[in-house]
Amino acid sequence: MGILKLKGIVISEHNMGDFDKMVTILTPNGKIGCAAKGARRPKSALMAATQFLCFGDFLIYQGVSSYNINSCEINELFYNLRIDIDKLQYASHITKIVNDVTDENQNTYRILQLFLNTLYVLSETDKNMDLVISIFKLKLLCLLGFTPIIDKCTNCKKQDEKLKYFSFRDNGLKCEACGRQDKGAIEISEATLNAIKYIVLSPPKKLFSFNLSEKAIKELEIISKIYLNEKLDKEYKLEKFKI
Repeated sequence: MGILKLKGIVISEHNMGDFDKMVTILTPNGKIGCAAKGARRPKSALMAATQFLCFGDFLIYQGVSSYNINSCEINELFYNLRIDIDKLQYASHITKIVNDVTDENQNTYRILQLFLNTLYVLSETDKNMDLVISIFKLKLLCLLGFTPIIDKCTNCKKQDEKLKYFSFRDNGLKCEACGRQDKGAIEISEATLNAIKYIVLSPPKKLFSFNLSEKAIKELEIISKIYLNEKLDKEYKLEKFKI
């Protein structure tokens, strides 16, 4: 029986039988479903390791009908997300998106990196959470091949014109003249324009190292939400948990 070692984070968990669990783990090489036998027993060594958003090094083996978790060395439990209902709602929101855009046997290293960085910022800082998930959504779309055009007007192609609109139809920025002719385009402030450019070009470790005014955050939130929903052909809403 071969043992595989993989690094990943639990993005879903479901009870199975009286004491078992079935979990989905996102790894750098795609998602993998694993059974965790006895994980719901009070003294199980797998109880913490199979919780939602547990990040660690998992040892798994191939069973008769599925992979099974043998053990796990926990690296991060994101404790602050678990004790703050608002932060947990935002974390669950981006997890649903990540679950939808990933699959088995897929190179998901950069998506996993973005996901972990976003969870860390949500968990360990007081950064505006609407700003955090807006940055996440726009950067995720870049990783999925939907990078918006930011260096010239998407219509007239001029680079020396001041860009003032974001066009969902033409996937990027537009100058004022072209933007006014695009009924679906949104006029944005210079701060939002610079934020979009920064998100597209920024390396992973510096992605969240800026802040915006409330007005610019709202603009970025609207743009990232509509752009994501259109490109993934699905409406994602931040669902409030029932207490």
